[in-house]
Order: sequence, then structure tokens, then C-alpha cells
Amino acid sequence: MNELDNLINQLEAKIQYADLINLDVSSSNVSWHIEHTLLTLRGVSNVLINSNPSDYKWKFNYVRTYVLTFNKIPRGKAKAPDVVNPKVGIDKEALIALLSETRSKVGVAEALPNDKFFKHPFLGNLRRKQTIKFLGIHTRHHLEIINDIIKSSR
Repeated sequence: MNELDNLINQLEAKIQYADLINLDVSSSNVSWHIEHTLLTLRGVSNVLINSNPSDYKWKFNYVRTYVLTFNKIPRGKAKAPDVVNPKVGIDKEALIALLSETRSKVGVAEALPNDKFFKHPFLGNLRRKQTIKFLGIHTRHHLEIINDIIKSSR
């Protein structure tokens, strides 16, 4: 099992806490963080799958260098693009369906050649390998928030 599969499994294990919220940790509940993370994984995988390698242009990006070097996204520093912002509350069955679809898309994306790429709104162009690394960093970031929400509710 690879890292993204493991992280998706961790998200799945948190569905039981979907309705928990702690405003001291996040303005969103656990369900929002799970759905946002799955939408990001699925959406970025789709972009990667459909990318045209000849459109790739490298440009230095300080934020990309920071995130990929330190494997960390600072909390509260960025706002998620609308396309990966959950619109309405999602029930647990819908989250499970989204999990399945996401696993499939991520599996395809991970097997792509490395010249495929994703253009991130803050990090710029990321080759497939960098994109997969970013997805791991992003998923761990939201799992930390989810774990903090769960821990504070006990």
C-alpha cells in the first residue's frame, strides 16, 4: 500500500466523527475537512490525467519550495479554491462513495508518466511526482486538523 492509499484509509476512519466541530481549531466540521481533502485528491488527479506535458513551463516559486522542502502547509495561510470547497453538508454514505471514486482517480494519477503536471494556484506548476508529494502534504495537513478537532472533543 502506498502513502496516498494509507492517507485515504485514515480519512475513511474519521468518517465516524463527521459531525464534530471545534471552533477553536477550525470553523469547519470533520466532514468538511474530509470532503475538501477528497475533492482535492480527485480534482488534482483529474487535472494531472488530462494535462498536456508540452504546456508545462517551469518558474521558480518560493511557496512551492517551502511546502515541498518542509512538507508542511501553514495553518490558516491560504483559502481553498471554490472548486474544492464543499458546498452543502454531505452525509456519510456520500463520503464513502466519494472515497471510492477518489481512490480510483488517485491510482490512475500515480501511474502516469512524470511529465504530466498540475498547475496549483499558489505553488505553480508541479510535475506528477511533485503533485503526488503535495497531495500527501495536503492530506496530512487536514488529517492533523481533523485529529485536533477529535482530540478536543474528548
